[in-house]
Amino acid sequence: MLRRVGAPGAPSAILAPMRVVVLGAGFAGLELASRLSTEFGNDAGVVLIDESDAFVFGFSKLDVMFGQAPAAEARHPYRDTAKPGVRFVQSTIRSIDPAARRVVTDAGTFDADILVVALGADLDPAATPGLVEGGHEFYTVEGAFALRDVLSRFDGGRVVVGVTSTPFKCPPAPSEAALLMHDFLTRRGLRERSSIALVIPLGVPIPPSLPASAALLTAFEERGISWYPDRAVRETDPARKVAILSDGTELPYDLFLGIPRHRVPKVVEESGMTVDGWIPVDSLTLETAFPGVYAVGDVTSVGTPKAGVFSEGQAAVVADRIIAMIRGTAPTATYGGSGMCYLAFGNHEVARVDVTFVKGKAPFGGYAEPSHALAAEKVEFGAGRIRRWFAG
Repeated sequence: MLRRVGAPGAPSAILAPMRVVVLGAGFAGLELASRLSTEFGNDAGVVLIDESDAFVFGFSKLDVMFGQAPAAEARHPYRDTAKPGVRFVQSTIRSIDPAARRVVTDAGTFDADILVVALGADLDPAATPGLVEGGHEFYTVEGAFALRDVLSRFDGGRVVVGVTSTPFKCPPAPSEAALLMHDFLTRRGLRERSSIALVIPLGVPIPPSLPASAALLTAFEERGISWYPDRAVRETDPARKVAILSDGTELPYDLFLGIPRHRVPKVVEESGMTVDGWIPVDSLTLETAFPGVYAVGDVTSVGTPKAGVFSEGQAAVVADRIIAMIRGTAPTATYGGSGMCYLAFGNHEVARVDVTFVKGKAPFGGYAEPSHALAAEKVEFGAGRIRRWFAG
C-alpha cells in the first residue's frame, strides 16, 4: 500500500510504499489483515506470517475433544483466504529485530515499515513435573484433537481438570471443560461411577464477572463437580496417579486434563521486547517501546484477559491507526478494554459475558444467562468471523 509522506494535507505530500508485516494469524492477525484489505483492496500489501496451515477457534477445540464436531470442520485453512492485498506466508519465524523491524523466517527475510506482533502465548507442559508423562492438555489444537480418541476409550473414573499457573488463555475454558465432561460422561452412562474435580488458582471461576462466577458455582454444585479454588496444580505423580496442589492437597485421578504454564514464544523472548515475561504496550494505542512496532493479544501485558475477542478488539485499533497513518491523518483510535466471551454450560446452552477493563478501575460489564438462543448466536459469531476474515 502507499502512505502519504509530508505534512498532513500539504500539497507537496507524496505517496510512498508502506510495508505492513503481521506475525501471527489468530484472531488479531486475521482481523488486522482483513480491515486493511477492506480499506485498501489490492494495494493493502500486507504480509501475514504463521507457522500453522489453518485457523481453529478456541471453542472448536472443545467441540472436537468431546466428539461434537469432526476435526476437519473445525479447521479453516489459510490457503482458502481470498482477501485482496493480503499475502499469507506459512513459515516458522526464526528471529525478530524490533529496532530494524526485520523478521527472519524459513521462507525468507521480511522488512517492515509497520510490524505487528500477534503471536499469542505458547504452552510449556514440561514446566509442571509429571504433566507430560501423566496427563493431557487441551489448550493446543493437537492436544485437544488427540483427546477425542483418549476420551472415546475412557471408561469412567476420577477426572481432574487443573490449572497450573496464571495467566492462562480463555479464563472460562477450564470451567467449560468440567461442565462438558459431565455431559460427556452422562451421555455414555459413566457419570454415576465417575467424579470430576476442577482446580483453579483463583477465588472464583471468572473474577471479572461475579454473576457468571455465581452461575458456574451453582452449576458445579448441581452437577456434583468438586471445586478447588485458590490453588494450582504444582505437579502430577504418574506412578501414583495423583495431582499435587500448591497447598499440598493430593487429588487421585484416572484422567488428568491440565492447563499448562503459559509463556511468550521463544522467538519473542529472544527479540528483547519482553518485560517480566510479556511485551509491554501502551494500553490505549498498543504501541511498543520500538517505533513502528505494535503488539496485540496474548503476547502482551496490556491488562485484559488472554482471549481472542480482546485480541480482535486490539487489532481493530491498530488497523485504524495504520489506516490513518497511510491516509496522512493523525491516528485517534484508542483501545477501550472491552470484550465478550461465550461460556458453554453444557446441554447445548451457552451464556455470554461482557466485560470492560479500564486501568485503575474494577472491571465492569454484563452477564446473559445460558440459553439455546445464545448457543445459536455463538455459532453465528464464528461463521461471521470466517466470512469476514477469509472471503474476498
